[in-house]
Amino acid sequence: MHGTPDGAADDGRPWELLDTTLRDGGYAVDFRFETEFVGELLTGLDRTPVRLVELGHGFGFEAERKGAPACTIDLKGWCELAAARLHSTAWGMFAQPEFSSLATLAALCADGMSFVRVGVEAHRVPEVLDYLSTSVELCERVYLNLMKTSDTPAGELAGFLKDIPAGLAGVYVVDSNGSMLPADVERYVRAVAEVTGTVGFHGHDNLGMANANSLAAAQAGASVVDATLDGLGRGAGNASIESLAGILAVQGEDRFGYQELARLAQLCRSTLDVVPEDRRMQVLGGVIGMHSGLFDFVEKTSAEFGLGEAAVMAEAVRIARYEAGRGEVGLAARSIAPKSRLATSATASATGPGQPAGGAR
Repeated sequence: MHGTPDGAADDGRPWELLDTTLRDGGYAVDFRFETEFVGELLTGLDRTPVRLVELGHGFGFEAERKGAPACTIDLKGWCELAAARLHSTAWGMFAQPEFSSLATLAALCADGMSFVRVGVEAHRVPEVLDYLSTSVELCERVYLNLMKTSDTPAGELAGFLKDIPAGLAGVYVVDSNGSMLPADVERYVRAVAEVTGTVGFHGHDNLGMANANSLAAAQAGASVVDATLDGLGRGAGNASIESLAGILAVQGEDRFGYQELARLAQLCRSTLDVVPEDRRMQVLGGVIGMHSGLFDFVEKTSAEFGLGEAAVMAEAVRIARYEAGRGEVGLAARSIAPKSRLATSATASATGPGQPAGGAR
C-alpha cells in the first residue's frame, strides 16, 4: 500500500524534512550571509522538530578551490555557529569530489558535522566509488546526491549504482533542472529504492512543482525531503519548508512546527537581499530540461549566432548523452545556425572577444 503525504513514506515510516536554506539558499544571495542572521536562523530552526540542517557553500565545501565565489562565512565560522546554536539538530554540508577534500571532510566531522551529501551526476558515480567509500569511513552519515537526476533515464540508474558502498545513509533523487512532474518523481524514487533502502528528494521550482513533487516523493517512499525557508535556492528556488509543514498541519499532523517555520521564512524574506533571476529562462529550463548553471552561456551563444535560446537549449539537450554542457550548447548553435550566420560568427571571433566584425561599436 502506498503511503500518503500526511507524514508516512511508502513503507509506513515517517519521512523527514531537511532544511537547506543556509546551503542551497546561498545561491539566492551570492553566498553572502551575515553571521548575526545565520545565528538567529539556526536558533529558530533548533526550536522546531526539523532535525536535519545543511549549511555552507552552495556548491559544496572548498568550492573556492575551483573558482567559485567565497562565502562570507568560512568553514571555521560555520562550524562555530552550528556548535553554538544547534543543540538538538544534526548539521551537515554538501561536497563534490572534484574539489571537496577528504582531509577537510574528516576535520569537519571532528568539529561536529554529522552528515555530508556528496553530489555527482548519476553516470559519473562509478568514477567516485573510492571517494564515497572513504567518506563512509570518515562521516557518520553519507548521502549520495544524484545531481541532474532527470538527465539519466530511470532505467539506467541501477547500473550506475550497483557498486555503491553499503554504508551509505541514502541516495537522493535531485530535480536540478526543475523539470520533473509528480509521476516522474515517483518513477525515479522507486528506481533508486530498488538499489538502496533510504531515498531522498531535492526539488527545484522552475515549473512551480517543487512542493507537489516533494509530496509525491514521500508518497513513493522517500524518507528525507529537502526544502528551504521561503523556497530560497538556486535558480527558481526549492520546495518551501514552511509550506510543506503547513500542508501536513492542514491534514491534521503538525510534525514540523509550521508556525515557527513560517516566522523564519518571513525573517528571510524581510532580511535577505535576494539576487533577481530571469524568470523566462527558468521556465525554459524547466520545460526543456536544462540546468540553470548554463543559462548565461546559452544566452551568450544564442546571441552570437542570432538564434533563440529555446531552440539552442532544445537541440543541446537532444544531442547530449546525459546532461548537456557547454560543448553541446556550442554544437547545437552551430548545427542549427544558417551558414551565413556561421560565417559572420567566425569572422567576429577572429577579431577578438567582444568585438564584432568591422571593429568596436
